[in-house]
Amino acid sequence: MKEKVVVGLSGGVDSSVAAHLLLEQGYDVIGVTMQIWQDERYSHMGKDFPGQAAAIEDARKIAETLGIPYYVLDFKDVFKREVVDYFVKEYLAGRTPNPCVVCNRRVKWEALLLRTAEFGANYVATGHYAQIHKLENGRFALHTSKGIKKDQTYALYNLTQSQLEHTIMPNGAYEKDEIRSIAEKNGIGVFDKPDSQEICFIPDKDYAGFIENHSDKKLSTGNFVDKDGNILGKHKGITHYTIGQRKGLGIAFGHPVFVSEIRTDTNEVVLGEQDDIFGTNLLADRVNWMAMAPTEIGKEHTFEAFGKIRYNQMASECLVYRTGEDEIFVEFKNPQRAITKGQSVVLYDEEGYVIGGGTIK
Repeated sequence: MKEKVVVGLSGGVDSSVAAHLLLEQGYDVIGVTMQIWQDERYSHMGKDFPGQAAAIEDARKIAETLGIPYYVLDFKDVFKREVVDYFVKEYLAGRTPNPCVVCNRRVKWEALLLRTAEFGANYVATGHYAQIHKLENGRFALHTSKGIKKDQTYALYNLTQSQLEHTIMPNGAYEKDEIRSIAEKNGIGVFDKPDSQEICFIPDKDYAGFIENHSDKKLSTGNFVDKDGNILGKHKGITHYTIGQRKGLGIAFGHPVFVSEIRTDTNEVVLGEQDDIFGTNLLADRVNWMAMAPTEIGKEHTFEAFGKIRYNQMASECLVYRTGEDEIFVEFKNPQRAITKGQSVVLYDEEGYVIGGGTIK
């Protein structure tokens, strides 16, 4: 009997080819789309922002082309609770969240895996660019994809051992151009569909407007200040800003200035020079360990790694040790630009395996 796998179909080329590749490998493939968000306020934005209804229609056509059963599953409640509410709460606390990291673990894997039993499946599969290996130490770990420019391990570092054990990511062995070519050769109509670049539930990128519409907190203006507290001008509300931001400040000094700190207790946004937004160390909590089990707590158990503090970045040499039950200290060899509270630090070994990561605090 063929092994069943549930493939998350987004309506894009990556998940479509993932389903095709699994069929070629002999799996019994079931396509599903997770209905997570549909905000009709964006319907006027046209074909570039069609909402999830259009994505579902694309996914349905892909399933027909591949000859696989297709279902739409309602995950709107769990997405609202785990992702949207988290996103709003973090911004209001002066942090810059990474909703994709939370969505991957809590919705695309945790919630979906609970539903796979309905289909008699033991695995889920996605079109992410990453590879999953079982290591000699018995642990499952992500490895960077062949298409390193499209590698998505940074956004997937938070997956648990159980989730990795029941996941297949066939696209990790391919470059993006190869994936598009496979789609075109096999009549998959979305072979030239553009990649999604924005947060899926805020296609117009108006984060501050979204937060105001989805919270009961009145956002107020406040002061721009320098690091000594001297008032420089007025800001529009802290949710409009993130560490390292230079554009859109609405204030001019004749030379570039950058957001270097957000002070929620005084409702102040601190502006500084370029040097003020570089740092060499950070603390992170909500730690997930992947390629290795947690080390002993203490500086004497420091280990070497390569760390990333944002998605599109080369990993940099660093030293890491546990400072508590759920906290790590990371010190980079070279200064890093805009270490930002709420974002993720992801650690790799020299072979490209994800050691783990956490949320910068």
